[in-house]
Amino acid sequence: MLFRRARCSPNIEVNTSNRHSKINFGEDAEPIFKPAKAVILTKMTRYEYEKTICEGMSDNEFRDYLEAKDSDYFGLLERHKNHYAALEVIRKALLDANIETRVMGRFGLDQNVINWADVIFTAGGDGTYLQAANKIVNTTKPLIGINTDPERSEGNLCLPKENYAALRFKSALDRLLNGDFGWRWRQRIQVTMSGQHINDDPIELHDQQLVFPEHRFTEHVGEDEQVRSLKNGRNQNGKRFPRRVLPCLALNEVFVGESLSSKVSYYEITTDCTKKHKQKSSGVTICTGTGSSSWHFHINHLTEKAVEEILSIANHVSGSSFSAQDKDMVEKITKTFNSSLRFDPSEPLMAYTIRDPVRNAVFSAERTGGFAKKIVIRSRMWDACLVIDGGMSFKFNDGAIATFEIAENQALRTVTMD
Repeated sequence: MLFRRARCSPNIEVNTSNRHSKINFGEDAEPIFKPAKAVILTKMTRYEYEKTICEGMSDNEFRDYLEAKDSDYFGLLERHKNHYAALEVIRKALLDANIETRVMGRFGLDQNVINWADVIFTAGGDGTYLQAANKIVNTTKPLIGINTDPERSEGNLCLPKENYAALRFKSALDRLLNGDFGWRWRQRIQVTMSGQHINDDPIELHDQQLVFPEHRFTEHVGEDEQVRSLKNGRNQNGKRFPRRVLPCLALNEVFVGESLSSKVSYYEITTDCTKKHKQKSSGVTICTGTGSSSWHFHINHLTEKAVEEILSIANHVSGSSFSAQDKDMVEKITKTFNSSLRFDPSEPLMAYTIRDPVRNAVFSAERTGGFAKKIVIRSRMWDACLVIDGGMSFKFNDGAIATFEIAENQALRTVTMD
């Protein structure tokens, strides 16, 4: 399946030429960075995580616990100390620039803190960045990621680690304060849901085991849930369920499917480029340009070995003479296909993928992915979830409907130092 933009159907074309037509940032588009107050969201290190779930253990008991599962106690402790040393470099550089600074853990970053700050930095990797992005719902607050462990974390959403990892943060801050950077707007997905559970609080998967370890499986369907009472988006009294815009935006992707990965996901899907059809699969991913280099890419990318085998089969079936052993050609074809999976984070466009689609006499799975401006999914599942950026999980059981669109006026403000 080759991903190509503006190729929905013979009669529908996605127009991305005016990608910011709905965004009017005015003078804010100028690269001016003069914050008075900053917040740093710090990641929870693996050492802290293990300490939290082993609360009450002595140091010796804690070490024995880690060794029993073949975890390196001293390695975890060293990386923990390195992270906080890097965090202190960031904090000190901001204070030296006369920027009032607060350091927050994952539980401390709320709307009051975000409203107080002029800029939010993240100290960690992409996971920490996504946690912050989910909480920022406007275009006025820049979000800047700093990689505190460049040897073990790629940090695609952070500033380039080669030059601006945490220990070199002052160089990045100098460029920011001097206006030597550019604004970059990352589009995000807005989800509107209707159904029985639209007002339920989401499950925060990052915090679930830490806060409520006894609730790890409470997302399963309750006996009195009466999911089959949903008909055409109506309740038992025949009235339509209200619609709700979910309180967080997806920067990377949204996953829709059964909570238990071994179960088949059953749903109806339609896009602005395709008609409604029923599908059974391992779920659906819907991503932005930012997320197109993440899960979406890893699901769909081809290896050189796969391309070589396809060329050999093509030669056998068609009588062609593609040189399947030509390493340069195989490499070029592979790179061309894989490059087609990625698209610019500023494009107001979504890419979707049907994972492991069921193909039989009932389910044809003719189209297993592509690009769209609008996607609608109706659940036919018993214990399903809709997960935003791998962190926020919402119930999505039989009869619930989710509409996915790019929130063009709520693009995330980030920076680029290319």
